[in-house]
Amino acid sequence: MYLDLHCHSVSSDDSRATVEQFLKWIQVLRKRGQTVDGIVLTEHRKFDFDKDYSALAGQYGVLVLKGSELDTRYGHFLVYGVTEALTREMDFSDVGMDSRELLQAARQHGALAVPAHPGRFGIGLTEYIAQGETFEDVAIVERLNGGSRQGENERAAELCDVQGYLGIGGSDAHLASHIGACMTNFPTPINSERDLVDALLLGRFQPVWLQDTGGEPAGV
Repeated sequence: MYLDLHCHSVSSDDSRATVEQFLKWIQVLRKRGQTVDGIVLTEHRKFDFDKDYSALAGQYGVLVLKGSELDTRYGHFLVYGVTEALTREMDFSDVGMDSRELLQAARQHGALAVPAHPGRFGIGLTEYIAQGETFEDVAIVERLNGGSRQGENERAAELCDVQGYLGIGGSDAHLASHIGACMTNFPTPINSERDLVDALLLGRFQPVWLQDTGGEPAGV
């Protein structure tokens, strides 16, 4: 099952894509023979408890889950399995939150926090580890990010190899045509945010590029 674990709709302040535009573009990709089974909307510094995309998901045959991307003192973190209790304990709008507190709080509330684009120059986890910071609760990072510049995914891959981290993939799409550029392949079906957290904790997944799913090359 191919899921894009990192994308932003217009609910994020820097995206121009609606959820329906993402789902329509996925139909284009499917006609090219490529596979995108679902997406996780990781809106910036918030979690949209009030938004229900189940009707759209059913209409287009695409799983739509919700998560968050949070700014922290040590880079950006993707959070899956967000609960109201977690949002009460951690202020999602706090761009100076301690990453280590987020990692621990997420697990205590049944969620999971994963460093986003760790190879990104200036703000990725790689930078902070190089400065001597340690993150004992990190086991998974975003190894493939569709918005990364040259060299950044390579740095993330090196980080995974050196630290023994598992890697996920996400497009980091802010435009409809970028959805699915990178994804995570799971061997078992996922139908909910709880399923996603459980599958990540199980550790059986791998990051992939869209072209790895078959069909025509990207851009055709």
